[in-house]
Amino acid sequence: MSTYSDQVRKEFGQADEKRDAGLTTPADIMRFDDILYGTDEIWQKLDVYCPQKAVVEGKKLPVIVSVHGGGWVYGDKERYQYYCMDLARRGFTVVNFTYRLAPEFQFPVPFEDTNLVFTWVKEHGADYFMDTAHIFAVGDSAGANCLAVYAAICTNPAFAKHFSLQLPDITLRAIALNNGIASMKCEEKPEDLTSRLIADYMPGGGTKEELWLISPVYHVTADFPPTYLMTAPDDFLKMEAPEFAGKLTEENVPFVYRFYKAADEQLGHVFHLNLRSKMATICNDEECRFFQSYL
Repeated sequence: MSTYSDQVRKEFGQADEKRDAGLTTPADIMRFDDILYGTDEIWQKLDVYCPQKAVVEGKKLPVIVSVHGGGWVYGDKERYQYYCMDLARRGFTVVNFTYRLAPEFQFPVPFEDTNLVFTWVKEHGADYFMDTAHIFAVGDSAGANCLAVYAAICTNPAFAKHFSLQLPDITLRAIALNNGIASMKCEEKPEDLTSRLIADYMPGGGTKEELWLISPVYHVTADFPPTYLMTAPDDFLKMEAPEFAGKLTEENVPFVYRFYKAADEQLGHVFHLNLRSKMATICNDEECRFFQSYL
């Protein structure tokens, strides 16, 4: 592992532990933990969360698959469990998974794992109170980048040819991209955070072709799923969302773009994961209502 990725894991981990300190599983949520969706018993595991009421009534709910952030080198389902359970309380069955990270595993491994998860949902969702005719997804930061690229793979056959994926027979009804990356411009800022992480993530360290492959703004077509975009004043990636909105407009893809701001809160990168934040509640409510509009 590079020194830089090791530093990111330590610093991000400390911040996430502080953010989630004292949080517990809500009494009204049923959780199914540590389900193997691939062959790697360390990395390829997922949790499923759904409202207790749905379990008692045997009711199938629309699905949200969450793709966690962490700069491609950090994160797992444990870091996202409270956020994902909070989404489930809004009337969804939520899938929260860990995927293999760089530098131990490099591109295109996150897309292989994401595809395995959606395949698992298609094959096993009925056993976990999922209405697999209504699948949605959220992604944050690097997870938003992964989700946007995956959505492009699913809807752009020419782009999909660059990947060796056996796609499941599913339709992403809508997605939410939170504080994500629309296009890679690492060559312009060789010492910034993103470019240093890219060096660990991409086998070639971030060649021109590699950056093109992981820049979803270049691969959107009219078939791209309806999209909720959000950012905030202190998000260091805040200029990415309007760029992506421009591409969605060009391709006539329905979308909502929200720039969250509050006089009494500093809203930074992935602020919506802080369940103690008033604006996080508003943001997560609005994203889920956006999904519900596509039921």
